[in-house]
Amino acid sequence: MQEGLIVQGREISIGLIEQIKELLAERLDWSRRKISQELCRQWNWKNDKGLIKDIACRSLLRKLESKGYITLPPQRRKPIPRMKDQRRAQVQLSFLSDTSGAQTLKEAVPLNITIVSPKSADGKLFAALLAEHHYLGYKGSVGEHLAYLARDNRGGLLACLLFGAAAWKAAARDAYIGWTAEERQRNLKLVANNMRFLLLKKIPHLASCLLGKIARRIARDWEEKYGHPIVLLETFVEKERFAGTCYRAANWTLVGETRGRSRNDRRRQLCVPVKDVYCYPLVKHFRKALIS
Repeated sequence: MQEGLIVQGREISIGLIEQIKELLAERLDWSRRKISQELCRQWNWKNDKGLIKDIACRSLLRKLESKGYITLPPQRRKPIPRMKDQRRAQVQLSFLSDTSGAQTLKEAVPLNITIVSPKSADGKLFAALLAEHHYLGYKGSVGEHLAYLARDNRGGLLACLLFGAAAWKAAARDAYIGWTAEERQRNLKLVANNMRFLLLKKIPHLASCLLGKIARRIARDWEEKYGHPIVLLETFVEKERFAGTCYRAANWTLVGETRGRSRNDRRRQLCVPVKDVYCYPLVKHFRKALIS
């Protein structure tokens, strides 16, 4: 097994792999769901509201199987092709040439920014929009995350913003915070990553306005949903595609850039686009919270 294997925000040791294999061998009649629930109990893998992280654990198990470390029992239910069905909806957007609706921020306000859940109508719309129109695509979210859908005062779609788990390692961000590896492992859940930002309408200053409004509420939203706060936001902006103007306008700090490696590049062989790293503190003494 390769050294330093990180999957789903956990460092995967040989001993942990053997523990999973032992459970799989002992419980041949168990479903994948029952296996993941038992592992959550053994690891005490819960969120701050005391709920086991069953979905995240099953995702971890699937990734370990895809890497050849374990063999899971056959799936008992055929997975619902959720994203495929959403693509069939063929959400058509003409926001690049649309001259109807709000054309200025003044005409669009007050903005309506809502948190959407995956199974709701807005949640399905959110996922379809990202899957079809964001350059990175979208296959759904695992683990702690918040999805925001923004509309103007007439109900017109404006933007999709997704925040989720922070990157396990990011040299520029880690230097900005000044934490140790142990502190990072303990407090990484206090950092959220702006993973997707899809602007559906070209309105001057809209992007930075949305970032500002969400920054003022996301800590409260996160604690209400997951039982713990977040104190810092991060994002990674692909340098060759974007200038990061809206983040700078919203007072995010450019703290450095990535080294052109992916999170799976343990042998330093992969080459991926270099990205600028931006951070936005949500509280004044964020370093104290992250280094404690």
